[in-house]
Amino acid sequence: MQRQWQMSESFAVGGLLAFVGGYLDAYTYICRGQVFCNAQTGNIVLLGIHLANGNLEAMLYYLFPMLAFVAGIFTVLLLRNKMQFSRGLHWRQLIVCIEILLLFIICFIPSGDLNLLVDILISFVCAMQVQAFRKLHGHVFATTMCTGNLRSATEMLFMFLKTRDHTLLKHGMKYYAIIGIFILGAAAGSFITTLIREIAVSICCGILAVVFIMMFIQERGQKNLKQQNPL
Repeated sequence: MQRQWQMSESFAVGGLLAFVGGYLDAYTYICRGQVFCNAQTGNIVLLGIHLANGNLEAMLYYLFPMLAFVAGIFTVLLLRNKMQFSRGLHWRQLIVCIEILLLFIICFIPSGDLNLLVDILISFVCAMQVQAFRKLHGHVFATTMCTGNLRSATEMLFMFLKTRDHTLLKHGMKYYAIIGIFILGAAAGSFITTLIREIAVSICCGILAVVFIMMFIQERGQKNLKQQNPL
């Protein structure tokens, strides 16, 4: 008996979201103060460095994106609990809609003094995405950072060499492919941001709109499947 994967766990959706993740990292680095908003490890380290130096103002610059990341995780958990059994819009689709709205707003925020606000909003967006989309064909992965994906890919490659189980190799290659797509997103983000600056983030809005539609089509397909086979 084969499992019917949700569209949110598909390679297509995971690849598009990984592209967005890499793109946003390049965008914030080039256009929004040379920071990375997808993962908070760097912010935590820099917060500690400025704490040691007694630089309160610089500490706040890194603290606010961290708090926004926490708020993004809480938002996803609240929406999932509220909408888990909803017959209308899927809660993950609502998350994607919120991402699109916030990124669209960012297009109109000029670079400079308001970069911190943009970094906060993008940290919030990335937190929602990484919390809402956590699996690739049943395996844990991330769309906004690569460390865990690289670890999982390498572990599966080692296990394949040990057991010759081609299923492990297949899953490991998917992880490496997601990392490759993330790199392509970063390259595209770098090139496009250099050309059109602040509004370059609008490209992510278009990609996320495609993800939203893909999930809607899959939801219909799952309903038809249930009607054909109620068991």
